[in-house]
Amino acid sequence: MQQDNSWVPLFPEQASTFAWQVDGLYFYITAVSAFFTIGVVAALIFFFIKYREKEKYETGAEIHGSIALETAWSIIPFIISMTIFLGGAVVFYTQYRPPAEAMEIYVVGKQWMWKFQHGTGQREINDLHVPVGRNIKLTMTTEDVIHDLFIPAFRTKADVVPGRYSTIWFNATKPGKYHILCAEYCGLNHSGMGGTIYVMEQSDFDNWLSGNVSGQTPVQAGQDLFENKLGCASCHAGGANQRGAVLEGLFGSEVKLTNGQTVTANDEYIRNSILNPGGQIVEGYQPIMPTFKGQVTEEQLIQLVAYVKSLSGSKSSNSPASGSSANTANTSSGSGNMMRNNEANTNLVAPRTNRGDTNSQGSNPNAPKNQPETTNEENR
Repeated sequence: MQQDNSWVPLFPEQASTFAWQVDGLYFYITAVSAFFTIGVVAALIFFFIKYREKEKYETGAEIHGSIALETAWSIIPFIISMTIFLGGAVVFYTQYRPPAEAMEIYVVGKQWMWKFQHGTGQREINDLHVPVGRNIKLTMTTEDVIHDLFIPAFRTKADVVPGRYSTIWFNATKPGKYHILCAEYCGLNHSGMGGTIYVMEQSDFDNWLSGNVSGQTPVQAGQDLFENKLGCASCHAGGANQRGAVLEGLFGSEVKLTNGQTVTANDEYIRNSILNPGGQIVEGYQPIMPTFKGQVTEEQLIQLVAYVKSLSGSKSSNSPASGSSANTANTSSGSGNMMRNNEANTNLVAPRTNRGDTNSQGSNPNAPKNQPETTNEENR
């Protein structure tokens, strides 16, 4: 199913499980607005004609208040406004609370492209392949300015903001090809920052996965950074000499800080602990961890967060299908595969840098110094 038409449709087709809810609320608000606009204008015209001046200096009839009328024009607008509020609350709750068991895909926006990485390691630029009928969760961040990932056919969008993670989810109902847009002005080539989502039957998606080299999964790449490239294991690996906070079982738990506050260890907490460790010191530990700001890229931060989450048994449904045998080796993003993988991936992992030098290179403030040259595919 293609979206290429010889005519311009008034609305994109509905292709996700909650698209009808968004459209229903939109048409309801439009109908209410149109009804009252037409009604008010018609009443004005009617009163202009009916009560026009017929005699000079005529004294109008004395009019007393009407309890019924005043009650009606108070209760009816209240009911209408509450239905709009409740409808919006239901749609918002549905759209921005991803299901627990969802296939997680990591997204990094940069001027002017979208970079996607599947939990099984496959990478795409400006294209995204997903199976039909599966809950898909997008965890997004950006390397430079604010972007906004917008999928019109799925009726979902969210700002992608530097320095934080945002998430959206969808469940595509129709195989086909759908547009990805950036809905936030992000520079001269903003209009060209688009892409395509290919929704495929599960068997076709499995075949696509098996035909694409996955390299390291986010968990494996994060483990490589943690143990080899950045030296995190020297303080966090456990044992009698452990100096850093315990990471096993950390994700999703409540963490007590030295300032008396208690925070939830989510993606944002782990990210901030890597970039600004002095801002969230865990009770019982000394502030000895150096900052890695300027030494790791956004993609590497995503990989480190994915690895720390895996130490807690965090389960994202990243496998293509429970019965698929073609990609068994690629579905190790959960906690079951914690073996060291030393396969080099020069497009993802930068060499370990000097922590004493905080000067970063290039226009990206998060780019590590001495980062290897990217391939043509990365800058396509």
